[in-house]
Amino acid sequence: MNPIVDLRSDTVTQPTEAMRAAMLSAPLGDDVYGEDPSVNALQDKLAAMLGFESALFVATGTQGNLCAILAHCQRGEEYIVGQNAHAYRWEGGGAAVFGSVQPQPLANQPDGTLALDEIDAAIKPDDVHYAVTRLLTLENTWSGKVLPFDYLQQATTLAASKGLARHLDGARLFNAAVAQAAHTGSDPRLEARRIAQCFDSVSVCLSKGLGTPVGSVLCGSRALVQRATRIRKMAGGGMRQAGMLAAAGSHALDHHVDRMAQDHALALRLAQGLQRIDGLQLETPHTNIVFVDLVGQALARADSLIPYLKDRRVLASGLYRLRFVTHLDVDAAGVDRAIAAMAAFCAA
Repeated sequence: MNPIVDLRSDTVTQPTEAMRAAMLSAPLGDDVYGEDPSVNALQDKLAAMLGFESALFVATGTQGNLCAILAHCQRGEEYIVGQNAHAYRWEGGGAAVFGSVQPQPLANQPDGTLALDEIDAAIKPDDVHYAVTRLLTLENTWSGKVLPFDYLQQATTLAASKGLARHLDGARLFNAAVAQAAHTGSDPRLEARRIAQCFDSVSVCLSKGLGTPVGSVLCGSRALVQRATRIRKMAGGGMRQAGMLAAAGSHALDHHVDRMAQDHALALRLAQGLQRIDGLQLETPHTNIVFVDLVGQALARADSLIPYLKDRRVLASGLYRLRFVTHLDVDAAGVDRAIAAMAAFCAA
């Protein structure tokens, strides 16, 4: 029987044997006391890589964004964010629920950016009728798309000129960096640093394209990370001997960044195969995420697609659009099986 091809998300990866060995040999301490050497090593590594003073290991990307927003903003203040940004739409309203911080959502443009004039117009004047606009939050990649670097510079410069702090949801920052490096001929780590340095804080997810079991890292100034550490504790994020998880992150940063180019190549292979099938519409992917829209007769049978694929041992996400995500546990044979299953569905 063919193995399952799991294209639902890059969060489904299993740790490699080398990563498991690194986890098993990790020295441990109590991270709540700041004494876990493996956690400290991960935090120092990523902070240095991205050019920040400090960093904080957290359980999830959602927790990283929550700690960042609440560290930047006080009750009654607000953050500007994309209408379809993860930190607004997919994280349970945490900043509003737990911190009384109001989101000010703006429409994402098709490339994931927020229009500069709309950012400017959304910044509230100093008036008692308004929440105090405190923070601009962007996401890169956004739906797998790489935000143009010159746009990041323009948007964050605008925010800084208006007195706003700037936070990046960089859940897939290294996917963006690998794609950007392919165009500049630079090292992906240098591109990650260039992107990160546009911001006052960056949250990086380790359990997506980097392939660790658990965890994210929030980078920022020493003062911001101190505030975020208090918020992490309030949110139940003190994980004690977390070094086994942190060691997986350090291993991934050392060994899994460059290999993300393989995921991008497989996503392109998948997209090119799907583009030849009648009944499907899609854009060429920037990184490792392929969104697909069904049209015509295929659209009329859309509700049966996910079960159809599952019966053929291909898993995809259909939460709001059909989505395929490549990762280190997917190979070319798996991608070709997914293309064949989609072709068979559309031809039926």
